[in-house]
Amino acid sequence: MAASESSKQEPHSDYRLLDRGKLSPMMQHYIEVKEQYPQALLLYRVGDFFECFFQDAVKVAEELELVLTAKEGGKDIGRVRMTGVPHHALERYAALLVERGYAIAICDQVEDAAQAAAERRMVERQVTRLLTPGTLLEDGLLTARRNNFLAAVVIAKFHWGLAYADISTGEFYTTQSQGMEALSMELQRLQPSEILLPSNAPDIGGLLRPGEKSSEIPPELPDSFCYSLRPQKYFKTAEAKDRLLDTFRVRSLEGMGCEHLSLSIRAAGGLLQYLEDTQKANQVPLQPLRTYTLSDYLILDPQTRRNLEILQTVRDGSFHGSLLWALDETMTAMGGRALRRWLLQPLLELKGIETRQGSIRELAENHPLRSDLRQMLRKFYDLERLSGRVGSGRANAKDLVHLADSLVRLSELANLASQGKSPYFRALQNTPVELEQLGQQVLESLVESPPQQIKEGGIIREGVNPDLDERRHNLAADRQWIANLEVTERERTGVANLKVGYNKTFGYYISLPRSKAEQAPENYTRKQTLTNEERYITSELKERETRILTAQDDLNKLEYEVFTELRMRVAEKSQAIRTIAKAVAAIDVLAGLAEVAVEQDYCCPEMTPNRELEVIEGRHPVVEKMLGSGFFVPNSALLGQAGEPDLVILTGPNASGKSCYLRQVGLIQLMAQTGSFVPAKTAKLGICDRIFTRVGAVDDLATGQSTFMVEMNETANILNHATEKSLVLLDEIGRGTATFDGLSIAWSVAEYLAQVIQSKTIFATHYHELNELESILENVANYQVTVKELPDRIVFLHQVRPGGADKSYGIEAGRLAGLPDLVIDRAKEVMGQIEQHSKIAIGLRKGTSKKVKSPPPESNGQSKGQLDIFW
Repeated sequence: MAASESSKQEPHSDYRLLDRGKLSPMMQHYIEVKEQYPQALLLYRVGDFFECFFQDAVKVAEELELVLTAKEGGKDIGRVRMTGVPHHALERYAALLVERGYAIAICDQVEDAAQAAAERRMVERQVTRLLTPGTLLEDGLLTARRNNFLAAVVIAKFHWGLAYADISTGEFYTTQSQGMEALSMELQRLQPSEILLPSNAPDIGGLLRPGEKSSEIPPELPDSFCYSLRPQKYFKTAEAKDRLLDTFRVRSLEGMGCEHLSLSIRAAGGLLQYLEDTQKANQVPLQPLRTYTLSDYLILDPQTRRNLEILQTVRDGSFHGSLLWALDETMTAMGGRALRRWLLQPLLELKGIETRQGSIRELAENHPLRSDLRQMLRKFYDLERLSGRVGSGRANAKDLVHLADSLVRLSELANLASQGKSPYFRALQNTPVELEQLGQQVLESLVESPPQQIKEGGIIREGVNPDLDERRHNLAADRQWIANLEVTERERTGVANLKVGYNKTFGYYISLPRSKAEQAPENYTRKQTLTNEERYITSELKERETRILTAQDDLNKLEYEVFTELRMRVAEKSQAIRTIAKAVAAIDVLAGLAEVAVEQDYCCPEMTPNRELEVIEGRHPVVEKMLGSGFFVPNSALLGQAGEPDLVILTGPNASGKSCYLRQVGLIQLMAQTGSFVPAKTAKLGICDRIFTRVGAVDDLATGQSTFMVEMNETANILNHATEKSLVLLDEIGRGTATFDGLSIAWSVAEYLAQVIQSKTIFATHYHELNELESILENVANYQVTVKELPDRIVFLHQVRPGGADKSYGIEAGRLAGLPDLVIDRAKEVMGQIEQHSKIAIGLRKGTSKKVKSPPPESNGQSKGQLDIFW
C-alpha cells in the first residue's frame, strides 16, 4: 500500500498487528523496550519530549487529557498513535499517572544527541528507571508530611511475614505474625502505596490497581491497594537472606532481629530485589532493617482509627478536623511524618511514654528554649528525603545546597539541645562534626542559588577546581575579545557602521555595508552577500568561535563531573545524616506537642501499669480547638479502679454530646500513650493494650451488608478481641433492628463486657432499660448527658453526670433539625398512644434484686460469663 493511501487511514493503535520490519528503526526500538516492560506505560525520550506510541499513547492521552495525535511509523506503515509531554514537565505528568496506579518506564537518551547526529545514527536510549507507586523519590511525586511505603508480603498458611520501606526516607522494617486479620490491620495502618506479592500467575510483573481482582491476591487482604505480582524465586529464603547480608554487609541477621523469622526474611529480600529491578543502576540506600512485633504497640483497628478521626474526619475524609490537624505544630516535614507515625503506633512501654512526657515537660516549662528550638527547626529542610535523593544519585545542586544549609545548623541546634536533659535532647548533642564540615564544604563549592539543571553549567563556584577556573578564564577572554572586536575593527577599517554578529548557520561574522565593501582588509574572507551588506570572517575570528563553542560544552561537562564527585562524598554520609534526621524529627514532634500543651492548657497524665482511667474535666482536643478556648464544656471519666465501675451506661438525648464524650475519652487515652500531654485538668491512666470504638455505621454496599450487619461485625470483633486492659467505646448498639431484638442484643453485649471481659467500657445508648444493669452488676454505673427542659424547647448542657436518663427527647431533636410542626405534633400524639398501650418488660426472675459481683462465682456450676438472670 502506498504511503499516501495509508496516511488517509486511521492511525495504528496496536503494534502487534503491524509488520515490524517495515517500521522505522526508532519505532522498532520502542516496541523492543515496550515488550521488556509490558505492564508499564513507556515514556520514550525524543528530543525535548517524552513520547508514547500505540496503545500507551491512547491510555496516557485518556488519563492525562492530552491531545492524541499521530506520527509516521515507517515508509510503508503510515501513521501511528502518539502523545507526549515536555521533558521538563515529566515529573508533573508522571505524578498523575502514578497516583492513578500505573507503573511508568522512563526510556531516556543516554548519550549526546549531537554526537549521534554527527555519526548519522539513532541516539542510544535505555530504561533508566521504573516509576511505581511505592518507588518514588522526587519531591513532586510525594506528599511531604506522609510516608510513601512499599510493602512486601509472604504468606504461609496462617502465618505471614511483612516488610516495608520508604525509599525516600530510608526506613526499612519487618515483622512476622499470624492471622490474616492481623495482617490486614497492619497494612491498613501503614497504607502502603504498593504491595508486592509472590505469585505463580503467568502475568508476572503486573501492577494491579486498586479494585482490580486477581486469584493471586488472598481475599482477606484489602482491595484498596495496588498489588504487584512478583516471581516466587525472589522470595526464596536462601536468596532473600543472601541479598540482605550483601546489601547491609553483615555476616548475620541477628543484629537486625530477624535471623529466625524466615517469612520476614523472605519478604524483606523480595522487596530489595524489586528495588534493584526498578531503580536500575541508581541503588537507593536503605537504613539497616529493623524488626518489630505487633504487640509492641497499642493496637488500633481500622474502625477505631476511623471513628476517632485520627488522620481524617468521618464525614468527608478531610484533614481539617482530625486529631493530627489539632496536634500538628511541627516545623519540618520530617517532624510531620514522625507525629503521624506516633499517633498510629502509641506505646505500651511505660518507660518510653514517660521519656517523651519528660521532654515535653522540659519544653513546656522552658518557653525561651522551646521558642528558640522551633525557630531553628523552621530553617531545616527535609534531611531524610534529601539524603535519599543524594544517595540514589538523583539530587540536583539545589538539593545539595538545601541539605548543606541544614547540616551547618546542626551545631547550633546541638547547643540549644544541651539545655535539655532527656534522651531526645542528648541524641541531638551527639552530632558528628564531619557532617557540619561536609555541609560547609558543599556551600563553599556550589553557588548560592544554583539552577535546576545540573548539566548546563553555572553551579560550581570559582576557586573550587583549578582546571575549571582556567577554562572559564580562557572562555571569558575569548568572549571579551569578540565583544571588543567591533570597536577595534571600526577603528582599523574606518567604517563607523561595521558590526560583529552571530547566527546558528554561519557562526560569528563581520558585517560591512555593500557601499564600504572596498574598505574590507585583506585578511577578511567573504562568507555571504546580502542585499545591503557583505559578511566576512577572519581566521582568528573562526578560531575564537571554535574555542568558544566547544569550551562551553567542555565547561558544562567538567562542572557536572565536579558536582557528581561532591554528591558522591555527601552520599557516603547518608546513613549518618538520616540518623541525625530522626533525632531532629523527634525533637520537632516534642516541641510541637509542648506548644499545643501550653496553648491549650493540657496536663501531663500520670501513667500506671494498672487498669484505672481517671480523667478530671477532660475535653475533646479537636472540638475544643474548633470552638476556641473556654467554650468547650469539660467532663470527667472514672473507670476501672477501686470503687469505680468497669462499665458505664451513658444515656441522654440525641445531639447532646454522647458521641463526643466517647471520642474524647478514647483520644485522651491514645494521646497519653503517644507520650503527649492531654486536654484535662488531671489524668491518671493505666496502659491499654487496645482501644475499640463503634460509633456510627453505614451500609457496606460493596459486600452487600446493611448498616445493622456492619454494626454487628464491628461489635463481634470487639467482643472477640477485647481484654480487661482494653478500652471499649460503644455507641447505639442494636439500633438497626426491631426494638426487642436491639434491646436484647444491647443488654447481652453490655452484660458480657462487664461480667466476662471486664474491659473499661462506656456504653452509650437510648435503651433506658439498660439502666437496670446498675442494680444487678456491681461494676456497672449509670451516667447521663443532662439537658434543661423549657416549656417549648430543650437546652443541651453537655454535662455528664451520675444517674440514668429516662427519655431521649428524640422528638425535640427532630424539631431542632427543622421537621415541620405538623410532623412534630403528630409524633407527640403517636408517642403518647404507644406509651399508654405498650409496656416493654424486661423480666428479671422474681427475687433477683441484689447486685451480682463480677465475675460471678464459678463454684455454683455456672461457666464464667453467665448470670442467673432472665429477660
